[in-house]
Amino acid sequence: MRFLLHLVVTAVAFWVATRLVNGLSYEGPLPGLLLVALLFGVVNAVLGSILRLLALPVTLLTLGLFALVINAILLWVTGAAAGSLGLGLRVDGFVPAFLGALVIGLTRVVLNAVVDGRDRR
Repeated sequence: MRFLLHLVVTAVAFWVATRLVNGLSYEGPLPGLLLVALLFGVVNAVLGSILRLLALPVTLLTLGLFALVINAILLWVTGAAAGSLGLGLRVDGFVPAFLGALVIGLTRVVLNAVVDGRDRR
């Protein structure tokens, strides 16, 4: 159940990002964002783990700021994969990916705090 809830949170975060960031767009039905969120989770789990491990020295030197670049790369890869699969997500370059990753990350933090707060009651 928690997995589905966090999948919905990620889908909502993607929807918010596509509304706020120029160069990041989604064309398709809203429930299709659940598939995009699932794809993002898979890319993040597989490729994200490898990238974070390889970039650990740079991430430490930048006090964690390089993690933002890694998140942008993961969003960019997700956009490419979603385009290949016909899921309707389009990322038009690194800058939209970077800004989109920031918006998605912040939105997920806020929504997860709300969701997790309800679970504790």
